[in-house]
Amino acid sequence: MLTANNMRISLDRREPSADLDFVSHAHTDHIAAVKSSKSVIASVQTVQLIEELLERKLKTREIPQSVRMLSAGHMLGSKQLCIDDSETGKRTVYTGDFQLAPSRTADKIEIVDTDTLIVDSTYCEKRIKFDAKEDVEWAIQKWTRDRMEKGIVLFSLYAMGKAQEMIAILNDAGITPVVSKKISKISGVYVKNGVKLNYHSRQDDPDECDSVLKGNFVGLTERRDLADYGSELSAKYGKRVFTGVATGWSQAFRFDTDVQFGLSDHADFSQCAEYIESSHAKEVVTYGSNAQEFAANLSADGYNARAFGDMQSRL
Repeated sequence: MLTANNMRISLDRREPSADLDFVSHAHTDHIAAVKSSKSVIASVQTVQLIEELLERKLKTREIPQSVRMLSAGHMLGSKQLCIDDSETGKRTVYTGDFQLAPSRTADKIEIVDTDTLIVDSTYCEKRIKFDAKEDVEWAIQKWTRDRMEKGIVLFSLYAMGKAQEMIAILNDAGITPVVSKKISKISGVYVKNGVKLNYHSRQDDPDECDSVLKGNFVGLTERRDLADYGSELSAKYGKRVFTGVATGWSQAFRFDTDVQFGLSDHADFSQCAEYIESSHAKEVVTYGSNAQEFAANLSADGYNARAFGDMQSRL
C-alpha cells in the first residue's frame, strides 16, 4: 500500500485498510479490489470494461486533487497514478502495466518527472527483448494473408486488449476476423469509445457471420487449446487450420501452435530502463510478481532500485 497526503492507496490489489483503491486497467489480475471496495478510482473506460466483464455496476469516487491519472499506453483506459505529496513535496508515480511503443487501440503513454517511480515488473529479464512493433505487425499481416489462401487461420489471444489490437492490425491488411462472444462484447466497449474495429460475430449478426464461415476466414478466440479446437474446425469445415498466438511471452516460451508472434502491450527490460531515464526518477520501486528479480537486475545496472515490499517496510 502507498501512503501519501494522509491517504492509504492500494495499487491494483485488494487492501482492506485502504482509503482508495486505484485500478490501473481492466485486466482480471488487476481488479481484485473492485469486489469489495467502495472507493475505486479508475478511468471511465476501465470502469466500462470492468462492468462489461463482471456484468454489474462499480462503486467509484471522484479523484482527489492531489492525485491524477496519466495514460499508460497499455490498453483502452489504462492509466498510471501520479501523486504529489503535500507534506514531503515529493512526487510518486505508479505505472501499472505500461507500453512505450505506439498502440492502435490505446492512448500514447505520458511520462512525467518524478522522485519515486513504482514500475511494473512483468518483463524483468534483459534476455527478453521485443522487436520493433511495426515489424511484428507486418509479419502478422503477411503470414495471415498467405495462410488464408490455403485455409482457416485461428489465433488465441487475451480477450481484452490484445484481441482488439489484433483486430485493428488485421483490419489494416483488409481482413475482418470472426471473433468469439467474449471478444465481441469487449470490442463493443472499444467501439463505443471511438476505436474503429471491424469484426464478425455470431452474437451481433449471425447471418453475416455464417456466410463468412463458408469461406476461408480468420478466427480470434481466447481458448488456449488451439490444437484441439483447430482439429474441430478442420473436421467441421473440411479445411486445413493454421494456428497462432501473439504475446510478448513468445520471446521466452514455445507454444504449441504453427506460429507465434512477439506482439506485446508491455515494456521489455530495455524499455523500462528508457522510461526510468525519461522520468528522472531518483528512486525506482519494482512492483509485481517479479519485483525482487527486477530490482536486482536494475541495481546491477546502477539504478537505485528496490522491490515494493522493501518500500512498504519503510513507510
